[in-house]
Amino acid sequence: MKTIGLVMIVKNEQRSLRKCLSRAKKLVDEIYITDTGSTDDTLKIAEEFQAHISHFEWKNDFASARNFALEQSDCDWNLLLDADEYLVSGKKKDLQRFAERGGHVGAIRRYDSYMEESGEISKASTYTTRFIPKGIFYEGRVHEQVVSGLLIAPLPLVFEHDGYLQGGKGERNLTILLEELEGKPEDSYTLYQVSRTLWLMKEYERADGYFERFYKLVPDRGTGYRTSGVISYLYNLLEVKKYDEGFQLIEAEKERLDEYADYHFACGTFYTKAIFSNVEKYVAYLPNIEKSYKRCMEIGEVPEHEGVKGNGSFKAAYNLGVWFEVNGKTKEALLYYRMAKNMGYAPAGDRVKAIGDGVK
Repeated sequence: MKTIGLVMIVKNEQRSLRKCLSRAKKLVDEIYITDTGSTDDTLKIAEEFQAHISHFEWKNDFASARNFALEQSDCDWNLLLDADEYLVSGKKKDLQRFAERGGHVGAIRRYDSYMEESGEISKASTYTTRFIPKGIFYEGRVHEQVVSGLLIAPLPLVFEHDGYLQGGKGERNLTILLEELEGKPEDSYTLYQVSRTLWLMKEYERADGYFERFYKLVPDRGTGYRTSGVISYLYNLLEVKKYDEGFQLIEAEKERLDEYADYHFACGTFYTKAIFSNVEKYVAYLPNIEKSYKRCMEIGEVPEHEGVKGNGSFKAAYNLGVWFEVNGKTKEALLYYRMAKNMGYAPAGDRVKAIGDGVK
């Protein structure tokens, strides 16, 4: 039977490390932790879990640190985690079966928590390659990627990630990404990461040029990041009030991204805000708001798709409720508010109470 190691790089992770290891330890045979300069209780916590501890001088290069950490492991296969990632579901036998079958590297499903401008915490689903056989390594100074000729296959492992709620990562990652971009200015993946980082930091004007370059260079097919990049670009165009460019982007992508609820949710949001900015100019797009959110609900929550949780269900239903409410269609509004409420979305329950649950 193949042995499985947990391999991590850490620095000042006392906030989250114990939670991470207490859940992940049941998945693996050994734990290998490489520290890059902790000054808190990180190493004491690692010792509690009998981890093999090594030290690496930080060089502003995540792949270099991950590869050093991988070299410390004697296991046949390695699971790589960050300290702010916590196992939700999955078992060791899932990893063992995957390893015995071979022929692929494994991607975990991760739900990234982030705070919206309204203060609401949302979750975005992503797949990230984290289970690899011995002898395979990473490249890329930040948002590093596995270098392997093996195909990527999803694992039945789900994790929660709360690192984006803590702040501070954007500036650190951006510095490294911009340095990397200097060496390969036409690399669409690096441009995607720079754009997204600036967007998440709410530096929309600065992000705009990088998104434009990304969109010109990204291949039409064969990348795992194109869809996310295009949708983020649309949201950024909304923030910089480039409505005409946004409508052009929607038109250009409508066939390619038709099966993605996140795309239609972004379209619905874009139509709404653009129309409010200039009703006379954009009033012809008015019917598209309802169409976009209804299309989200037709698609639903597709497990294989990365995206924001709720865009194919309760969030789309809630926005349809808002749409009908502002148009004075109370019965239709309550229909969708109740739908969202039944899916567990608390704000929808508030609207039901405000309108009056007695309306039939």
